[in-house]
Amino acid sequence: MNRQAKGRTPRRPPKKPSSNQKDPVGVYCRVRPLGAEDEECCIEVISSTTIQLHAPEGFKTNRNGEYKEMQYSFKKVFGVSVSQTDLFECVAKPLVVDLIHGKNGLLFTYGVTGSGKTFTMTGSPGLGGLLPRSLDMIFNSIGPYQAKRYVFKTDDKNSLVVQSEVDALLERQRRENMAVPKVLSTRQKLEPEIADMIKLEEAYKADDVDEDSSYSIFVSYIEIYNNYIYDLLEETQDDAIKPKWNGGGTPVRQNTEFIPPQSKILREDQNHNMYVAGCMEVEVKSAEEAFQVFWRGQKKRKVANTRLNRESSRSHSVFIIKLAQAPLDADGDNIIQNQVTVSQLCLVDLAGSERTGRTGAEGTRIREAGNINQSLLNLRTCIEILRENQMCGTNRMVPYRDSKVTHLFKNYFDGEGKVKMVVCVNPKGDDYEETLLVMRFAEMTQEVEVARPVDRPICGFTPGRRQRNQAFKEELSRKLEERGGPIDRDVPSVMTHVVLSLPPLPSSVLTDPHDDITLPRLIEALQNRYRIRQTMIEEFNRAANIMKSKLQDLDSNLNSKDNFIQEQNAKLLEKDRIIQNNKAELERLEKRAKTQEHKMDILQKTTKIYEDDKRSLQQELETREHRLQTELSDKRRMEHRMQGVVTDTQRKWEKECERRVNAMQLEMQNKLWVKDEKLKQLKAIVTESKTPGRPEPPPRQTQPQQRSSREERLPAQRSASPTPCQMQPQQRSSREERLPAKRSASPSPLPTTTPVRPLHRRSRSAGGEKWVDHKPSSSLDLGTVLQPIIPNAIQVSAPSEKALSKCDRYVLTHQEVASDGEIETKLIKGEVLKTRGGGQAVQFTDIETLKQELTTFPGRKRKSSEGAPANRDWTDVENRCSVAVEQRAGTNMGPGYEHHGITKRRKP
Repeated sequence: MNRQAKGRTPRRPPKKPSSNQKDPVGVYCRVRPLGAEDEECCIEVISSTTIQLHAPEGFKTNRNGEYKEMQYSFKKVFGVSVSQTDLFECVAKPLVVDLIHGKNGLLFTYGVTGSGKTFTMTGSPGLGGLLPRSLDMIFNSIGPYQAKRYVFKTDDKNSLVVQSEVDALLERQRRENMAVPKVLSTRQKLEPEIADMIKLEEAYKADDVDEDSSYSIFVSYIEIYNNYIYDLLEETQDDAIKPKWNGGGTPVRQNTEFIPPQSKILREDQNHNMYVAGCMEVEVKSAEEAFQVFWRGQKKRKVANTRLNRESSRSHSVFIIKLAQAPLDADGDNIIQNQVTVSQLCLVDLAGSERTGRTGAEGTRIREAGNINQSLLNLRTCIEILRENQMCGTNRMVPYRDSKVTHLFKNYFDGEGKVKMVVCVNPKGDDYEETLLVMRFAEMTQEVEVARPVDRPICGFTPGRRQRNQAFKEELSRKLEERGGPIDRDVPSVMTHVVLSLPPLPSSVLTDPHDDITLPRLIEALQNRYRIRQTMIEEFNRAANIMKSKLQDLDSNLNSKDNFIQEQNAKLLEKDRIIQNNKAELERLEKRAKTQEHKMDILQKTTKIYEDDKRSLQQELETREHRLQTELSDKRRMEHRMQGVVTDTQRKWEKECERRVNAMQLEMQNKLWVKDEKLKQLKAIVTESKTPGRPEPPPRQTQPQQRSSREERLPAQRSASPTPCQMQPQQRSSREERLPAKRSASPSPLPTTTPVRPLHRRSRSAGGEKWVDHKPSSSLDLGTVLQPIIPNAIQVSAPSEKALSKCDRYVLTHQEVASDGEIETKLIKGEVLKTRGGGQAVQFTDIETLKQELTTFPGRKRKSSEGAPANRDWTDVENRCSVAVEQRAGTNMGPGYEHHGITKRRKP
């Protein structure tokens, strides 16, 4: 015999929903009003389904200035002005209607700490939340059709059974005799914290309630604290955390350690639904009693004071409303025991996610916050895997068992039932990062689909049974009252009344054995009574048939009247709605009229003020016009007087200028004559001293008088900028002895365009400047002793962009023929600057001129060319070098310079 190989137990396949239709999870958003101390708001409601998140200023700074606005869509968005009534009508009312019709539902609030989840679920006096309004609507709908207490009885396997009226009566008597505290009666006064939760005008009632069924409500309240489940309605809950005391008044335990409350476990029933084993379920008969039970458990819930919330929930609370309903029999009097339908609605208030750094939690609070965040993380993980399985077709296992919250509600996501979530957000800027995570989870949850619950099977009995049974009882009581009998008589008393109404029996005493009169008389009386009895039975049957026909006619008439009443009620509702709309419109128009009247008053006052200002301004304008006319007349008189003065002065200056011009012309004619004479003498000297053969250059001596006069008029100046040349001392001294050099400063040319100045340049005194030494290939070597030496320079014959990009200074060596016939060398210096287009430009800053002068020798003269005739005039500077070089900064033909061939004009 081979033993079977040992392996793991196969996983139970999930429960397949009986309906293939699915609905997405309904996600709603509610925005809490901004507190008085909060200044920055990060949430803006764009439409009824969309909100937009703005990153606060601090968040942008922490993220390197990134600014991004994100929009999120929901099934509906409730702004700060939305009331609790509007929220209930849109979110919780459909779930209550489904509960009455035998369908399950789950509603939970989600958000960060301090976002208003508990207020949304519970509310406050006068502003009841979703939970008290749901209870009120349930009892308003099924109140007349509730079964007597203890007719429906719970068992330990998450199901309900129906007891007979006798067993229910015995159970009620047993509970009344027990020493346990009773539940609240509707006649007792509620506590002030929960009184007047719902106003009478805000009450709701479900339509299409099955009147031929009997209903009963059971509630239970649990909390999930540190991933353990505790029953908040358990009677020993208050004493569970207190030390035990013995009869002598001393504690049994010597230490101060508290005994923790007993936690509950989760089990799975025969329909694969999860439930809390051993949880107390209380049967309630009114909304006040149900809410009193809830408030009794709410006092035991774990709350604590944190830096962000004064009453922060430290656990997830689950309030379960279980509705049991069963149809009545054909007579409409008794409940059918084997057709019980159970539906439940779970209202969950999840604890808010929080960061310990912001809440300032320590010790136990850190552990609580860690468990809360871990359970919410498991919820997000399960939702994400469900979404992936549905959208991608995968079959990943959803980790429901990692947390008690997800394990308890797994049948809602895998089975049937509507699921809705209300996302509560706080618009203050400090909660921006936590709100961003909540929005991402809500966006992902909307893509998860759950199976649509199916309608319960319809009972095969005729509808209207309860109403007909009640009408029959009322008619029977009326008939008995008309006949003089008691209305509430039992069956034996009625039979006695019927027997007494028959004719009396004769005496049946026999005194003589031969009496033949008594027995025939008795037989005749009995036969008469029998005939009367048969007649009464026939009359009763006939009356019963007539009664049944009348009841049927009454039922049909009643149904037709009900239909007519419903139609009239619908019309009345429509009329009421129209009247309400008209009233609202009238109120709006009245408010608008009042507003317009107020605006008209303001405009009239403003007009009066403007008219007063206008009159004052007109008076001031007239005064200023009169003053202006006076000033204009004074100005005209002043102009006439000044014109005479100007005319006299102009005449005087014309005469003076004419005199000065004449004197200047005379002086210039004298100077020109003197210059012509000198030139004639110089020409004569040159012509006479010329010898045949090689032509000699003209003499280099200058006229002493002419030079002195020119030096008096234009004194020579040395260049202000440092020269790039370094001279050797010995060469300088020898040159001063033989050829005295002279440097004159020339005005620096102005740039045509403005180059880009660099942000930083090194100091010239640092000695680290690099030069571009531009020497054209046409330059002549004069053989002079003094030569410009530029250290750390790049010598080029033609400038290039590559050379200019490596240097920051530029020098151009230019040679030209001076007026005395000698070759003059100019060192044109400039700075290399970067342009906006990425190139280089040269801005000229200084010009240094190098000239050499020789003493005059009578036998040596220099001619312009060899082989020229002797009587030919010496060529001047313009003939010897008729092309000049002009450099300009910022031109387009090169990096900062441009050559122009310009023919100079000859002197007259």
